[in-house]
Amino acid sequence: MEIFELSGSVRTEVGKKANKALRANAEVPCVIYGAGENVNFYVTEKSLQKLLYTPKVYLVNITIDGKTYMTAMREIQFHPVTDKVLHIDFYQVTENKPVIMEVPVKLVGFAAGVKLGGKLIQVMRKLKVRAIPANLPDELVVDVTPLELGKSMKVKELSFENFEIVNSPEVVVANVKITRDARAAAAAAAKK
Repeated sequence: MEIFELSGSVRTEVGKKANKALRANAEVPCVIYGAGENVNFYVTEKSLQKLLYTPKVYLVNITIDGKTYMTAMREIQFHPVTDKVLHIDFYQVTENKPVIMEVPVKLVGFAAGVKLGGKLIQVMRKLKVRAIPANLPDELVVDVTPLELGKSMKVKELSFENFEIVNSPEVVVANVKITRDARAAAAAAAKK
C-alpha cells in the first residue's frame, strides 16, 4: 500500500472557538488516536487535496513537531453545504497489529454474460480488508471472465492471500444483468 506524507502542527487549544479560527485560516483540525494518548493537531487544506480527492487508499505518515506517526484515515467530516473538510480522525497503526481499511475493487476480464448481450454492473466499489499494514493491497483485482448472464459474484467467492475481506459473505461485488436485447435474442432462439 502506498504511503502519503503529511506534516502538521500541534493544537494547543481545542473546542468550537479554536476550531472555527483554524478553519477561517484554511486549516483543518485533526486527531490521532489508537495508541495511548490522543494527539490533536492541524494541517492546511491544500496539503490534504491529493490525499482526499483520489480513488487510491493510503497509509498516512504524519509528522508533528519532529515526531512521526503511521496512521490510517478513519473518518472525515465535511460541511453539509460547502463540502469543505471540517475534521479528520486518524487511527495510529503498528507494523504487527492488523488494521481494517476500505480498498478499491478493480474488475478485470470480459464477462461471458456480456458476450451474450448482458451488461456488467459493479455493485461494490470498495471492500473492507483486514491485514497488517505491510500486507494491505492498493486495490482488489477481481476477474469477472467466468460471470454468466444473470449471475452475480459475491464476497464469499473471492479469495486472496495475506489478508481477509471482512464484508458480509453474501455481499454482491458484481453481476451481469440481462438486457432487453439479450432476452429478445433468447426468446427468438427458443422459438426456432
